[in-house]
Amino acid sequence: MKHIFTFITILFTTASAMAQMGGGSGGVVGRISGIVIDSITKKPMDYASVSIYRSGGRAPINGVLTDEKGSFKLNEVKSGKWKIVVSFIGYPSKTIDPVITTPEKPDFNMGTVTVAPSGRALKAVEVSATKSVIETKIDKIVYNAEKDITSQGGNASDVMRKVPLVSVDINGNVSLRGDQNVKVLINGKPSGAMANNVADVLKSIPADQIKSVEVITSPSAKYDAEGSAGIINIVTKNKNVSGVSGSISGGVGTRQNNGNANLNINQNRLSVTGNFGGNFTWPQTSNTLSGSSDNAGTYSNTATTQSKITRYGYRGSGALSYDFNNFNSFTSNIALNQGGFKAEGNSNSDYLLNTTTPATAFSYLSLSNSKTTFGGFDWNNDYVHKFKKEGHQIDIAGQWSHGITDFNSTALYNTTFFSDLRSKNNGSNNEYTAQADYTLPVTEKFKIEAGGKTIIRKIESEFDNYNGTSSDLNVDPNTFAFNSLTSNNYNYDQDIYAGYAVLTFTLPKNYALQVGSRLENTQISGAPKTSSATLLPFSNNYNIYIPTLTLSKTISNSTYKLTYTKRIQRPSLTYLNPFLNTTNQTAYSQGNPLLAPEISQYAELNYSTYIGASVINLSAYYKHTSNLIESIVSIYKPGVTLTSFQNIGTNNSFGSSFFGSINPIKILTIRGSINAFTYKPDPTGTYGLEQSQNGTYINYNAFLSGSVNLKNGFAAESFVIMNSPRRTIQGTNPAFSLWIIGVKKEFWDKKASLGINTFNPFAENIAFNTNIKGKTVTQYSNTQFPFRSFGVSFSYAFGKVKFADPNDPTQKKKKGVNNDDLKQGESSGPGR
Repeated sequence: MKHIFTFITILFTTASAMAQMGGGSGGVVGRISGIVIDSITKKPMDYASVSIYRSGGRAPINGVLTDEKGSFKLNEVKSGKWKIVVSFIGYPSKTIDPVITTPEKPDFNMGTVTVAPSGRALKAVEVSATKSVIETKIDKIVYNAEKDITSQGGNASDVMRKVPLVSVDINGNVSLRGDQNVKVLINGKPSGAMANNVADVLKSIPADQIKSVEVITSPSAKYDAEGSAGIINIVTKNKNVSGVSGSISGGVGTRQNNGNANLNINQNRLSVTGNFGGNFTWPQTSNTLSGSSDNAGTYSNTATTQSKITRYGYRGSGALSYDFNNFNSFTSNIALNQGGFKAEGNSNSDYLLNTTTPATAFSYLSLSNSKTTFGGFDWNNDYVHKFKKEGHQIDIAGQWSHGITDFNSTALYNTTFFSDLRSKNNGSNNEYTAQADYTLPVTEKFKIEAGGKTIIRKIESEFDNYNGTSSDLNVDPNTFAFNSLTSNNYNYDQDIYAGYAVLTFTLPKNYALQVGSRLENTQISGAPKTSSATLLPFSNNYNIYIPTLTLSKTISNSTYKLTYTKRIQRPSLTYLNPFLNTTNQTAYSQGNPLLAPEISQYAELNYSTYIGASVINLSAYYKHTSNLIESIVSIYKPGVTLTSFQNIGTNNSFGSSFFGSINPIKILTIRGSINAFTYKPDPTGTYGLEQSQNGTYINYNAFLSGSVNLKNGFAAESFVIMNSPRRTIQGTNPAFSLWIIGVKKEFWDKKASLGINTFNPFAENIAFNTNIKGKTVTQYSNTQFPFRSFGVSFSYAFGKVKFADPNDPTQKKKKGVNNDDLKQGESSGPGR
């Protein structure tokens, strides 16, 4: 803990010192900002040119282009009188003179600057700032969840199912291009909550907190090498606007209920934001038919199980940001999360054991219940120092993530063949991160990026088992005796040290080249808290070199891109802990401390183009994975299986992905995406005997959607999602398909909306089937899980801005701008 406070002290001291230096400036400098809009359509104008002159001067000193929201910022403006000129094709230039800045008020917000089209171009001009639901960019695919009316309600897992190249199974496990080894970030940073269970955490995040989801399949060397499939970045809503604004939203439905609230305060250089949201699911009951048997005919076990599960989750965040001047800024934010679920189940089983004479055959009933809670926080501090040269800066950041997971369960049997069991598993994870990133644009056509990062992870896991011998299903679990042989307290440490460099070249004839290099050193160790004959300490240290390459060529509206990258998937404590988990009396599990990290190499050729309002993105890729990690099911003893994790060999996969968006008519947008890839592993040694999937298999995930925007604020959208079964060398995991429909009506000048939505309207349940066959065991599981739901949602955004109009003589006496409330965009409410 001393090291954390020392680090924070140094960070604040550095920020304060550099802020006083003012970036090396000899005097006070500020900025002039504003928003350019069309006087007729009242919509923002992107790519308008904004130039600054000395008042009355003829030669421009500097200039910028407006962004997609029409906003601009002219930085490093000294105190004085200035002239601002706004120009755009088809519009006469607009001049504002003078604009006055003073040492006391170096920043001047011009507010809204209206520009009128010329008479000849007036009828032809139409400016639209509406984002499409899915955008393809040079380095990523972006799904704008806040623009999708079918994302109203639900949680982050529901949102993920609609992201191109991403699939989510029945348990909430996320895959990117069919690979579950994906790194999930929140606002560009890892979250300590994800270290416990990504699937459970995603189910606890309300969908209404999500602004967009970014998919990066070929990250540069600047990114952590973790996640062999790539990176998924969840961007939460945070309105960077002047004044005071906010929104509230909520929804109720037959599957789950949601609520969310945002508040944003941005006055001059200070910005404060806050967000809180939560969701609660109604109890959901599923029915499962399962069975297992050994291939030698020694035993068989079949069961019919009914399970009821209830979930809840909430997430709150707050951020404070302050710009000391144009060269120095500091941001501190904290995010809190809490979630959990309760499960109750009963099973009727038939058991046959042929190793006795005569054979043992009996039926038994079992009751189970469990409660899981998890929570924690992520605290980030970021300091940015900008130099005088545009784009030249250094970023220093630190993060402390803390997470806990508490699991309690009981399993009771009406037979003495299995012993009753009460289990407790309490875990904690502390993760400390420090990093520095430096960017230097040497010339307009050459940029250098370099940096370093340290991650210190400390995980503790306490597992206590208590056994009973009664066959009475009404027995009190608190009377069970502690079992020291099957209990375990374990500590696990993982330290990562990394450095990188990235060079970006802008070449002639619209070529661009980016080369990168990253080196990561990993040091891991694990040890039981008390000595054990069966649990031994382990340690492992290794280095990995990550080269990256991107070559792109732009021709008109089309871009061709060739990329190569290397990724690593480090096994977590679940995979490494050698403790034998006997919570399920018929299915044990155990980690493997000898696991090596999974290494993947990608080569991808991508083509993207814009044809009018239509978008096409097409990729072909090859992936080679060594040290492939898969779970292996085997016989532990008659009637009991064991699931362990092994490096089973290599896999060579060829794949292709396509995304397209067209507007056949003005009000209709049709989008589609499909990703298909091959699975043909090459198991080594004895793992070849475990292989039952011997062919070359094609896996896929796809979606098709259509949206209609009608008059008077009405809109409708529909999504169809399809996923093939996921394969391992021993069998298949469930396929997944879903149909979603949503309708929304906006009113009160788009400040409010009311919507209805439905998931899987024509079938109450979705079937999830698993089939496993190895050298010694055969398993199957057929589950019917309820997914049909109906819901109503609402949202309301508040906030209004009053800018000082520089052309209004009644307001020219004001030297600054009275920033009031501003509504920017809209947020959609959840509910089901």
